Amino acid sequence: TEAIGLYNLGQSCCLNSLLQVFLMNIRFTSILRRITVPPSPAQRRSNVPYQMLLLLEKMQSGKCKAVGPTELACCLSEHRVELFVQHDAAQLFLTLWNLLKKQMKKPELVKELRDLYMICIQEHVACQKCSFEVKSKSTMLTLPLPVLDANSHRLKTLEDSLQYFFNPEELTGQNMCFCQQCGKKTTFLQSMKLVHLPQTLTLHLKRFCFERSSRTHKLSHSLPFPQELDLRQVLTESQCQADDSEKATWQYELFAVVAHSGSASCGHYCAYIRSLTDCKWYCFNDSEVCQVSWDDVKCTYGHSNLYWYANISLFFANAAKTL
Repeated sequence: TEAIGLYNLGQSCCLNSLLQVFLMNIRFTSILRRITVPPSPAQRRSNVPYQMLLLLEKMQSGKCKAVGPTELACCLSEHRVELFVQHDAAQLFLTLWNLLKKQMKKPELVKELRDLYMICIQEHVACQKCSFEVKSKSTMLTLPLPVLDANSHRLKTLEDSLQYFFNPEELTGQNMCFCQQCGKKTTFLQSMKLVHLPQTLTLHLKRFCFERSSRTHKLSHSLPFPQELDLRQVLTESQCQADDSEKATWQYELFAVVAHSGSASCGHYCAYIRSLTDCKWYCFNDSEVCQVSWDDVKCTYGHSNLYWYANISLFFANAAKTL
């Protein structure tokens, strides 16, 4: 029942933060506890779900304030996940999720994992000269939300970022598309509509961008986020492709944020997580874990003038009706 930290193995703060977010989610651990145990020692050493389960059991059975994720880290290295380097949280989250999905042998558990995390959207592109249009559905693990608009103006809130992500975009100039009906490149209108949201919604704030000099730059300005998020109130009817029963599940409560402090080339990750058992917020900073207040969590809004100020990178929210 006590929150347990994870020792830093050497630039493993990003991995540690994501592992805490996974393992503090009781919906995820419910899936993890039902995996098939690999038969041989070699298979067990290279199986990510199994090694994650062993880490969970070590965290829950021991009386230590922190444990080392060494075996899991070695397992990940076998799958070409680099150790002792600075990771991008969104990319590492996707890598971990793909490895979990690939190595879970039971189809029903894979389906549960998809239902827990996968987002479904519909992309719609339409020629502005004729009636030609194409619609296609796709799934995403995270919604990659901008923090700047097309004119490099700062978006002020998480809700603004969500609205901007689903706003239609006119593809003109060099971005024009070939229209099969017109027989030439024309202006298209591109839009995305939300079709389905999972039990745990993951939003990725795109704070790292490439400058003309090909160097990565971090956008650290403040971007507030709420404790409760109702997508029905944020998005318009034209930004959704779902019926009322689907939309009824689009009410979320903030569960965790993974925050990054520092610059694009040098920094540190930690996680702020709301325990689903005692409903208290905790800060997981590698081996150090402490209870915090909502005001402490709000410090991850960001601050462009303070180099080591924490900025939210990933936002996790759980569907309110299933809590």
